[in-house]
Amino acid sequence: MLNLYDTTTLKCSKLITEHYSTSFTLGIKTLASKFHLPIYAIYGFVRYADEIVDTFHEHDKKELLDRFRRDTYQAIEEKISLNPVLHSFQIVVNQYKIERELIDAFLHSMEMDLYFKDYNDDKYKEYIYGSAEVVGLMCLRVFCEGDTDMYDRLKEPARSLGSAFQKINFLRDMKSDYQERGRTYFPEVDFEKFDESTKKMIEQDIQKDFDDAYQGIIKLPKGAKMGVYLAYVYYITLFKKIKAQPASIIMQKRIRVPDAKKIQLLLSSYFKYQLNTL
Repeated sequence: MLNLYDTTTLKCSKLITEHYSTSFTLGIKTLASKFHLPIYAIYGFVRYADEIVDTFHEHDKKELLDRFRRDTYQAIEEKISLNPVLHSFQIVVNQYKIERELIDAFLHSMEMDLYFKDYNDDKYKEYIYGSAEVVGLMCLRVFCEGDTDMYDRLKEPARSLGSAFQKINFLRDMKSDYQERGRTYFPEVDFEKFDESTKKMIEQDIQKDFDDAYQGIIKLPKGAKMGVYLAYVYYITLFKKIKAQPASIIMQKRIRVPDAKKIQLLLSSYFKYQLNTL
């Protein structure tokens, strides 16, 4: 039974999710209600860690991230924190037995953003695993509710979905990542020389991730399938918009899916789910 403090900290993470991402908020709302607060808690944790390395330019980011890491592990060990984001996260970590290896990998990728500006192939894969794939695995731990056989079966598709999402984010945010943060994530890609052939190669890689991920989505437990499928459909729609634009446009502006379109995607996904035609 959650006490008042637990509940209010979990709702803080819900508020963070609602303010930072309308698309993920829509996806979470379509999960079974028992999954809402745990997934909000995971999102709140990863969002605030990402905020440290992307936003707080006037502060010592390394010190802030180190403190965040120490406080995270202390919260998990002691099962309490006065930081509401960390307290809600430790509830989920301890309840669903999320491995420390996943948390380590995530925080390592956040730290990579402090030092790496150009990524070779190995560092690119390492970054994507820690920044996106492990987040999918944390959520999968929640969805499987202790069923380790199910988790093992769906582990690779969950990683593929996280990978696809992150690579699309890289394409969508190429301009801001390069101009505001000096980063180029795609290995051996020169932002100043980004062309159609390079864009096509990246898109083929993303499509493979999506194809692999879908095979896992359709095998998710009923309470998780609709929400994950909606996130998949939203990113597929964004992916199609990006594919339709020339490389020169990707370098100039951020492609997005309008909120009205997201609502339309929600309704169409819901009908497919109800008709069992996913």
